[in-house]
Amino acid sequence: MPYAGENAPAAPNATWPTGRRFLFLQGPLSPLFRLIGARLEAAGHEVRRINFCLGDRLCWSGPNTLSFRGKPGEWAGFVAAFLDENAITDLVVHGDRRFYHRVAIDAANAKGIGVIACELGYLRPGWMTVERGGFSTLSHFPDDPSKIREIAATAGPVDLTPMFPGSFVLEAWQDVSYHLANLAGRPFYPFYRRHTPLHPLNDYAAWLMRLSGSRRRRKRAQATERDLLSHGRPFFVVPLQIDGDYQLTAHSPYASMRAALEDIVSSFSRSARNDARLAVKSHPNDNGITNWAKVVAELADRYSLAGRLVFVDGGRLGALLERAAGLVTVNSTAGLEALRVGCSVKPLVPALYDIPGMTHQGDLDSFWNAPEKPDGELIKAFMAAVAATLQARGSIHNRKGLSVAVEEMARRILSDDLNEPGGFVDTPPRLERARKVGVRL
Repeated sequence: MPYAGENAPAAPNATWPTGRRFLFLQGPLSPLFRLIGARLEAAGHEVRRINFCLGDRLCWSGPNTLSFRGKPGEWAGFVAAFLDENAITDLVVHGDRRFYHRVAIDAANAKGIGVIACELGYLRPGWMTVERGGFSTLSHFPDDPSKIREIAATAGPVDLTPMFPGSFVLEAWQDVSYHLANLAGRPFYPFYRRHTPLHPLNDYAAWLMRLSGSRRRRKRAQATERDLLSHGRPFFVVPLQIDGDYQLTAHSPYASMRAALEDIVSSFSRSARNDARLAVKSHPNDNGITNWAKVVAELADRYSLAGRLVFVDGGRLGALLERAAGLVTVNSTAGLEALRVGCSVKPLVPALYDIPGMTHQGDLDSFWNAPEKPDGELIKAFMAAVAATLQARGSIHNRKGLSVAVEEMARRILSDDLNEPGGFVDTPPRLERARKVGVRL
Protein backbone atom coordinates (compact mmCIF):
# COMPACT_ATOMS: atom_id res chain seq x y z
CA MET A 1 0.00 0.00 0.00
CA PRO A 2 1.34 3.49 -0.77
CA TYR A 3 0.17 4.82 2.62
CA ALA A 4 0.69 3.66 6.17
CA GLY A 5 -1.32 4.55 9.20
CA GLU A 6 -0.71 7.04 11.57
CA ASN A 7 -4.36 6.74 10.47
CA ALA A 8 -5.65 5.11 7.28
CA PRO A 9 -8.06 7.03 5.04
CA ALA A 10 -11.63 7.12 6.21
CA ALA A 11 -14.19 5.11 4.30
CA PRO A 12 -16.80 7.00 2.28
CA ASN A 13 -19.74 8.12 4.34
CA ALA A 14 -23.03 9.56 3.13
CA THR A 15 -23.57 11.55 6.33
CA TRP A 16 -20.50 13.80 6.51
CA PRO A 17 -20.68 16.67 9.04
CA THR A 18 -21.81 19.97 7.63
CA GLY A 19 -18.53 21.66 8.61
CA ARG A 20 -15.59 21.99 6.27
CA ARG A 21 -13.06 19.16 5.90
CA PHE A 22 -9.47 20.31 5.46
CA LEU A 23 -6.54 18.37 4.06
CA PHE A 24 -3.13 19.80 4.97
CA LEU A 25 -0.02 18.77 3.05
CA GLN A 26 3.53 19.96 3.78
CA GLY A 27 3.79 23.14 5.78
CA PRO A 28 6.79 25.32 6.55
CA LEU A 29 9.56 23.90 8.77
CA SER A 30 7.58 24.84 11.82
CA PRO A 31 4.61 23.68 13.93
CA LEU A 32 2.53 26.33 12.14
CA PHE A 33 0.23 23.98 10.21
CA ARG A 34 -0.33 21.67 13.18
CA LEU A 35 -1.37 24.61 15.36
CA ILE A 36 -3.61 26.06 12.65
CA GLY A 37 -5.19 22.61 12.24
CA ALA A 38 -5.94 22.53 15.97
CA ARG A 39 -7.65 25.93 15.69
CA LEU A 40 -9.80 24.71 12.82
CA GLU A 41 -10.80 21.60 14.74
CA ALA A 42 -11.67 23.73 17.77
CA ALA A 43 -13.95 25.74 15.48
CA GLY A 44 -15.88 22.57 14.61
CA HIS A 45 -14.24 21.52 11.36
CA GLU A 46 -12.45 18.29 10.48
CA VAL A 47 -8.78 18.19 9.63
CA ARG A 48 -6.59 15.60 7.88
CA ARG A 49 -2.85 15.67 7.25
CA ILE A 50 -0.64 13.63 4.90
CA ASN A 51 3.08 13.33 5.72
CA PHE A 52 5.73 12.45 3.16
CA CYS A 53 8.87 12.16 5.28
CA LEU A 54 10.07 11.91 8.87
CA GLY A 55 10.57 15.68 9.05
CA ASP A 56 6.88 16.12 8.28
CA ARG A 57 5.98 13.73 11.09
CA LEU A 58 8.09 15.68 13.55
CA CYS A 59 6.08 18.78 12.66
CA TRP A 60 2.71 17.02 12.88
CA SER A 61 1.76 13.49 13.90
CA GLY A 62 -1.05 11.82 15.79
CA PRO A 63 -4.78 11.41 15.12
CA ASN A 64 -6.04 12.07 11.60
CA THR A 65 -2.56 12.04 10.08
CA LEU A 66 -1.15 9.42 7.75
CA SER A 67 2.03 8.83 5.77
CA PHE A 68 2.28 8.47 2.04
CA ARG A 69 5.19 6.10 1.39
CA GLY A 70 4.52 5.34 -2.26
CA LYS A 71 6.48 6.23 -5.36
CA PRO A 72 5.99 9.69 -6.87
CA GLY A 73 4.11 8.13 -9.79
CA GLU A 74 1.51 6.73 -7.37
CA TRP A 75 0.74 10.04 -5.73
CA ALA A 76 -1.78 11.37 -8.27
CA GLY A 77 -4.08 8.37 -7.95
CA PHE A 78 -3.67 8.25 -4.19
CA VAL A 79 -4.50 11.88 -3.52
CA ALA A 80 -7.45 11.89 -5.95
CA ALA A 81 -8.95 8.91 -4.11
CA PHE A 82 -8.20 10.47 -0.72
CA LEU A 83 -10.00 13.68 -1.61
CA ASP A 84 -13.10 11.69 -2.60
CA GLU A 85 -13.04 9.19 0.25
CA ASN A 86 -12.69 11.91 2.87
CA ALA A 87 -15.06 14.42 1.25
CA ILE A 88 -12.38 17.10 1.48
CA THR A 89 -13.66 20.63 0.97
CA ASP A 90 -10.35 22.54 1.27
CA LEU A 91 -6.74 21.69 0.40
CA VAL A 92 -4.08 23.66 2.32
CA VAL A 93 -0.45 23.76 1.16
CA HIS A 94 2.71 25.77 1.86
CA GLY A 95 4.13 26.61 -1.56
CA ASP A 96 2.00 25.80 -4.59
CA ARG A 97 4.62 24.37 -6.97
CA ARG A 98 6.25 21.60 -4.93
CA PHE A 99 5.77 18.27 -6.72
CA TYR A 100 3.30 16.77 -4.23
CA HIS A 101 1.41 20.04 -3.93
CA ARG A 102 1.21 20.69 -7.66
CA VAL A 103 -0.29 17.24 -8.28
CA ALA A 104 -2.74 17.61 -5.38
CA ILE A 105 -3.82 21.08 -6.56
CA ASP A 106 -4.55 19.70 -10.02
CA ALA A 107 -6.69 16.97 -8.46
CA ALA A 108 -8.48 19.45 -6.20
CA ASN A 109 -9.18 21.85 -9.08
CA ALA A 110 -10.64 19.00 -11.15
CA LYS A 111 -13.05 18.22 -8.31
CA GLY A 112 -14.02 21.79 -7.46
CA ILE A 113 -12.23 21.64 -4.09
CA GLY A 114 -10.96 24.92 -2.68
CA VAL A 115 -7.19 25.45 -2.66
CA ILE A 116 -5.57 27.62 0.03
CA ALA A 117 -1.90 28.34 -0.62
CA CYS A 118 0.28 29.70 2.17
CA GLU A 119 3.78 31.17 2.04
CA LEU A 120 6.05 33.71 3.68
CA GLY A 121 4.57 37.15 3.26
CA TYR A 122 4.82 39.31 0.18
CA LEU A 123 5.36 42.17 2.66
CA ARG A 124 7.86 40.35 4.88
CA PRO A 125 9.14 40.48 7.51
CA GLY A 126 6.26 40.00 9.91
CA TRP A 127 3.67 38.81 7.39
CA MET A 128 2.44 35.50 6.00
CA THR A 129 0.53 34.94 2.76
CA VAL A 130 -2.83 33.14 2.64
CA GLU A 131 -4.12 33.10 -0.92
CA ARG A 132 -6.81 31.23 -2.82
CA GLY A 133 -5.54 29.30 -5.82
CA GLY A 134 -1.84 30.12 -6.01
CA PHE A 135 0.93 32.70 -5.99
CA SER A 136 2.93 34.89 -8.32
CA THR A 137 1.91 34.29 -11.96
CA LEU A 138 -0.94 32.11 -10.66
CA SER A 139 -2.19 34.77 -8.25
CA HIS A 140 -5.79 35.93 -8.60
CA PHE A 141 -4.97 39.36 -7.18
CA PRO A 142 -6.01 42.06 -9.70
CA ASP A 143 -3.43 43.94 -11.75
CA ASP A 144 -5.74 46.83 -12.68
CA PRO A 145 -4.61 50.03 -10.89
CA SER A 146 -8.18 51.29 -10.51
CA LYS A 147 -9.28 48.07 -8.79
CA ILE A 148 -6.26 48.19 -6.50
CA ARG A 149 -7.14 51.73 -5.47
CA GLU A 150 -10.74 50.61 -4.81
CA ILE A 151 -9.55 47.77 -2.56
CA ALA A 152 -7.29 50.12 -0.61
CA ALA A 153 -10.07 52.66 -0.18
CA THR A 154 -12.45 49.97 1.07
CA ALA A 155 -9.87 48.44 3.41
CA GLY A 156 -8.95 51.77 4.97
CA PRO A 157 -5.73 52.38 6.91
CA VAL A 158 -3.46 49.33 7.31
CA ASP A 159 -0.61 49.18 9.83
CA LEU A 160 2.51 48.25 7.84
CA THR A 161 4.93 48.66 10.74
CA PRO A 162 7.66 45.96 10.58
CA MET A 163 7.14 43.35 13.28
CA PHE A 164 8.54 39.99 14.45
CA PRO A 165 12.18 40.15 13.32
CA GLY A 166 13.50 36.74 12.32
CA SER A 167 15.79 34.66 14.50
CA PHE A 168 18.68 33.11 12.56
CA VAL A 169 19.16 30.52 15.30
CA LEU A 170 15.51 29.46 15.19
CA GLU A 171 15.44 29.35 11.40
CA ALA A 172 18.67 27.33 11.25
CA TRP A 173 17.42 24.88 13.89
CA GLN A 174 14.14 24.36 12.04
CA ASP A 175 15.96 23.69 8.77
CA VAL A 176 18.65 21.39 10.16
CA SER A 177 16.34 19.33 12.37
CA TYR A 178 13.89 18.80 9.51
CA HIS A 179 16.39 17.76 6.85
CA LEU A 180 18.56 15.61 9.13
CA ALA A 181 15.42 13.81 10.30
CA ASN A 182 14.59 13.09 6.65
CA LEU A 183 18.04 11.59 6.11
CA ALA A 184 17.66 9.38 9.19
CA GLY A 185 14.13 8.40 8.18
CA ARG A 186 14.95 7.51 4.59
CA PRO A 187 14.45 3.74 5.17
CA PHE A 188 10.86 4.48 6.24
CA TYR A 189 10.17 6.84 3.32
CA PRO A 190 12.39 5.40 0.59
CA PHE A 191 10.66 7.12 -2.35
CA TYR A 192 10.29 10.60 -0.88
CA ARG A 193 10.97 13.35 -3.43
CA ARG A 194 12.32 16.41 -1.62
CA HIS A 195 11.46 19.88 -2.88
CA THR A 196 14.98 21.30 -2.44
CA PRO A 197 17.42 20.81 -5.37
CA LEU A 198 20.56 20.30 -3.27
CA HIS A 199 21.30 17.44 -0.88
CA PRO A 200 21.10 18.83 2.68
CA LEU A 201 24.61 17.72 3.65
CA ASN A 202 26.07 19.46 0.59
CA ASP A 203 24.06 22.55 1.41
CA TYR A 204 25.23 22.65 5.05
CA ALA A 205 28.86 22.06 4.10
CA ALA A 206 28.67 24.95 1.64
CA TRP A 207 27.12 27.18 4.31
CA LEU A 208 29.88 26.42 6.80
CA MET A 209 32.49 27.34 4.20
CA ARG A 210 30.62 30.53 3.36
CA LEU A 211 30.22 31.57 6.99
CA SER A 212 33.94 31.17 7.54
CA GLY A 213 34.61 33.94 5.03
CA SER A 214 31.80 36.28 6.06
CA ARG A 215 34.02 39.00 7.55
CA ARG A 216 36.19 39.21 4.45
CA ARG A 217 33.15 39.34 2.17
CA ARG A 218 31.51 42.03 4.28
CA LYS A 219 34.53 44.33 4.01
CA ARG A 220 34.73 43.78 0.26
CA ALA A 221 31.00 44.46 -0.16
CA GLN A 222 31.24 47.67 1.86
CA ALA A 223 34.09 48.88 -0.32
CA THR A 224 32.11 48.13 -3.49
CA GLU A 225 29.06 49.92 -2.07
CA ARG A 226 31.15 53.01 -1.27
CA ASP A 227 32.55 52.99 -4.79
CA LEU A 228 29.08 52.83 -6.35
CA LEU A 229 27.64 55.52 -4.09
CA SER A 230 30.54 57.94 -4.22
CA HIS A 231 30.53 58.48 -7.97
CA GLY A 232 27.98 60.43 -9.94
CA ARG A 233 27.69 57.70 -12.56
CA PRO A 234 24.26 56.02 -12.78
CA PHE A 235 24.08 52.40 -11.69
CA PHE A 236 21.47 49.67 -11.81
CA VAL A 237 21.03 46.76 -9.40
CA VAL A 238 20.32 43.09 -10.13
CA PRO A 239 19.46 41.13 -6.95
CA LEU A 240 20.22 37.46 -7.46
CA GLN A 241 17.59 34.82 -6.70
CA ILE A 242 18.34 31.38 -5.33
CA ASP A 243 18.65 28.55 -7.85
CA GLY A 244 15.92 26.05 -7.01
CA ASP A 245 13.55 28.76 -5.73
CA TYR A 246 10.13 28.02 -7.21
CA GLN A 247 9.74 31.69 -8.10
CA LEU A 248 12.56 31.03 -10.56
CA THR A 249 12.03 27.41 -11.61
CA ALA A 250 8.20 27.38 -11.81
CA HIS A 251 7.18 31.00 -12.37
CA SER A 252 9.81 32.08 -14.89
CA PRO A 253 11.16 30.79 -18.21
CA TYR A 254 14.64 30.41 -16.71
CA ALA A 255 16.12 27.13 -15.51
CA SER A 256 18.77 28.99 -13.50
CA MET A 257 19.70 32.44 -12.26
CA ARG A 258 22.80 32.29 -14.43
CA ALA A 259 20.63 32.14 -17.57
CA ALA A 260 18.59 35.13 -16.41
CA LEU A 261 21.72 37.10 -15.59
CA GLU A 262 23.12 36.39 -19.04
CA ASP A 263 20.03 37.98 -20.63
CA ILE A 264 20.23 41.01 -18.34
CA VAL A 265 23.92 41.63 -18.95
CA SER A 266 23.52 41.17 -22.70
CA SER A 267 20.77 43.78 -22.80
CA PHE A 268 22.77 46.17 -20.62
CA SER A 269 25.85 45.88 -22.84
CA ARG A 270 23.99 46.82 -26.02
CA SER A 271 21.52 49.39 -24.69
CA ALA A 272 22.79 51.18 -21.57
CA ARG A 273 24.70 54.43 -21.81
CA ASN A 274 28.46 54.04 -21.70
CA ASP A 275 28.96 55.56 -18.25
CA ALA A 276 26.26 53.41 -16.56
CA ARG A 277 27.22 50.56 -14.24
CA LEU A 278 25.46 47.32 -13.30
CA ALA A 279 25.77 45.95 -9.76
CA VAL A 280 24.92 42.27 -9.27
CA LYS A 281 23.92 41.73 -5.62
CA SER A 282 24.15 38.34 -3.90
CA HIS A 283 21.10 36.85 -2.18
CA PRO A 284 21.22 36.90 1.65
CA ASN A 285 20.62 33.13 1.71
CA ASP A 286 23.15 32.24 -0.98
CA ASN A 287 25.10 29.14 0.09
CA GLY A 288 28.13 29.85 -2.08
CA ILE A 289 27.82 26.75 -4.29
CA THR A 290 27.91 28.98 -7.37
CA ASN A 291 30.95 31.24 -7.54
CA TRP A 292 29.04 34.34 -8.55
CA ALA A 293 32.12 36.55 -8.43
CA LYS A 294 33.65 34.35 -11.13
CA VAL A 295 30.42 34.28 -13.15
CA VAL A 296 30.17 38.08 -13.09
CA ALA A 297 33.85 38.46 -14.02
CA GLU A 298 33.38 36.11 -16.99
CA LEU A 299 30.34 38.06 -18.17
CA ALA A 300 32.23 41.34 -17.81
CA ASP A 301 35.01 39.96 -19.98
CA ARG A 302 32.64 38.47 -22.56
CA TYR A 303 30.64 41.68 -22.99
CA SER A 304 33.57 44.10 -22.57
CA LEU A 305 32.13 45.59 -19.38
CA ALA A 306 35.27 45.78 -17.24
CA GLY A 307 34.72 48.42 -14.54
CA ARG A 308 31.03 48.67 -15.40
CA LEU A 309 29.80 45.25 -14.25
CA VAL A 310 30.49 44.64 -10.55
CA PHE A 311 29.56 42.02 -7.96
CA VAL A 312 28.41 42.93 -4.44
CA ASP A 313 28.65 39.86 -2.22
CA GLY A 314 26.69 41.01 0.82
CA GLY A 315 26.04 44.48 2.11
CA ARG A 316 22.77 46.38 2.26
CA LEU A 317 20.39 46.34 -0.67
CA GLY A 318 18.47 49.26 0.81
CA ALA A 319 21.52 51.53 0.71
CA LEU A 320 21.96 50.85 -3.01
CA LEU A 321 18.28 51.30 -3.85
CA GLU A 322 18.21 54.83 -2.46
CA ARG A 323 20.66 55.92 -5.16
CA ALA A 324 20.15 53.37 -7.94
CA ALA A 325 18.81 54.40 -11.33
CA GLY A 326 16.75 51.21 -11.34
CA LEU A 327 16.50 47.56 -10.38
CA VAL A 328 16.10 44.57 -12.70
CA THR A 329 14.79 41.28 -11.36
CA VAL A 330 13.20 38.09 -12.60
CA ASN A 331 10.36 38.33 -10.07
CA SER A 332 11.97 38.76 -6.64
CA THR A 333 10.23 40.49 -3.72
CA ALA A 334 13.28 42.77 -3.80
CA GLY A 335 11.40 44.51 -6.60
CA LEU A 336 8.68 45.49 -4.16
CA GLU A 337 11.33 46.71 -1.71
CA ALA A 338 12.73 48.92 -4.47
CA LEU A 339 9.32 50.32 -5.39
CA ARG A 340 8.66 51.27 -1.79
CA VAL A 341 11.65 53.63 -1.84
CA GLY A 342 10.75 55.06 -5.25
CA CYS A 343 13.29 53.11 -7.29
CA SER A 344 12.32 52.19 -10.87
CA VAL A 345 11.85 48.44 -11.40
CA LYS A 346 11.82 46.15 -14.43
CA PRO A 347 10.69 42.57 -13.70
CA LEU A 348 11.40 40.05 -16.46
CA VAL A 349 8.28 38.06 -15.51
CA PRO A 350 4.90 39.50 -14.44
CA ALA A 351 5.34 39.45 -10.67
CA LEU A 352 2.51 40.34 -8.29
CA TYR A 353 3.68 43.97 -8.29
CA ASP A 354 4.13 44.23 -12.08
CA ILE A 355 1.36 46.78 -12.56
CA PRO A 356 1.08 49.78 -14.92
CA GLY A 357 2.10 52.86 -12.98
CA MET A 358 4.35 50.85 -10.66
CA THR A 359 6.88 49.05 -12.88
CA HIS A 360 8.51 49.76 -16.23
CA GLN A 361 6.11 48.51 -18.92
CA GLY A 362 8.50 48.64 -21.86
CA ASP A 363 11.06 45.99 -22.75
CA LEU A 364 14.36 45.56 -20.94
CA ASP A 365 16.41 47.35 -23.60
CA SER A 366 14.31 50.49 -23.13
CA PHE A 367 14.67 50.41 -19.34
CA TRP A 368 18.35 51.37 -19.15
CA ASN A 369 17.91 54.85 -20.64
CA ALA A 370 14.29 55.75 -19.80
CA PRO A 371 13.14 53.78 -16.71
CA GLU A 372 9.54 54.58 -15.78
CA LYS A 373 9.25 56.11 -12.33
CA PRO A 374 6.75 54.42 -9.97
CA ASP A 375 3.62 56.23 -8.82
CA GLY A 376 4.11 56.60 -5.06
CA GLU A 377 0.38 56.86 -4.30
CA LEU A 378 -0.38 53.72 -6.30
CA ILE A 379 2.37 51.86 -4.44
CA LYS A 380 0.82 52.88 -1.12
CA ALA A 381 -2.57 51.67 -2.35
CA PHE A 382 -1.02 48.41 -3.54
CA MET A 383 0.62 47.79 -0.17
CA ALA A 384 -2.62 48.48 1.68
CA ALA A 385 -4.65 46.30 -0.70
CA VAL A 386 -2.25 43.35 -0.47
CA ALA A 387 -2.03 43.61 3.32
CA ALA A 388 -5.81 43.75 3.66
CA THR A 389 -6.57 40.80 1.36
CA LEU A 390 -3.63 38.40 0.96
CA GLN A 391 -1.58 38.84 4.11
CA ALA A 392 -1.80 37.78 7.73
CA ARG A 393 0.39 39.16 10.48
CA GLY A 394 2.95 36.76 11.96
CA SER A 395 6.16 34.87 11.30
CA ILE A 396 7.48 31.32 11.56
CA HIS A 397 10.96 32.63 12.47
CA ASN A 398 9.92 34.44 15.63
CA ARG A 399 8.27 32.73 18.61
CA LYS A 400 5.77 35.49 19.33
CA GLY A 401 5.23 35.90 15.60
CA LEU A 402 4.33 32.20 15.34
CA SER A 403 1.50 32.58 17.86
CA VAL A 404 0.16 35.59 16.00
CA ALA A 405 0.48 33.80 12.63
CA VAL A 406 -1.55 30.84 13.89
CA GLU A 407 -4.43 33.03 15.03
CA GLU A 408 -4.41 35.36 12.03
CA MET A 409 -4.02 32.63 9.38
CA ALA A 410 -6.71 30.47 10.97
CA ARG A 411 -9.04 33.47 11.00
CA ARG A 412 -8.33 34.12 7.34
CA ILE A 413 -8.83 30.49 6.35
CA LEU A 414 -12.15 30.25 8.18
CA SER A 415 -13.53 33.50 6.80
CA ASP A 416 -16.27 33.22 4.20
CA ASP A 417 -14.58 35.86 2.06
CA LEU A 418 -10.90 34.93 1.96
CA ASN A 419 -8.93 37.53 -0.05
CA GLU A 420 -11.86 39.93 -0.08
CA PRO A 421 -12.73 42.73 -0.54
CA GLY A 422 -11.68 42.56 -4.17
CA GLY A 423 -8.44 40.60 -3.81
CA PHE A 424 -9.60 37.67 -5.94
CA VAL A 425 -10.59 37.73 -9.61
CA ASP A 426 -11.67 34.56 -11.36
CA THR A 427 -8.87 34.24 -13.93
CA PRO A 428 -5.25 34.81 -12.78
CA PRO A 429 -4.60 38.14 -14.53
CA ARG A 430 -0.84 37.62 -14.94
CA LEU A 431 -0.97 34.10 -16.32
CA GLU A 432 -1.39 34.86 -20.02
CA ARG A 433 1.37 37.46 -19.95
CA ALA A 434 3.62 34.96 -18.17
CA ARG A 435 2.99 32.32 -20.80
CA LYS A 436 3.89 34.80 -23.53
CA VAL A 437 7.38 35.25 -22.05
CA GLY A 438 7.88 31.48 -21.78
CA VAL A 439 6.62 30.51 -18.33
CA ARG A 440 5.47 26.88 -18.55
CA LEU A 441 2.17 26.94 -16.66
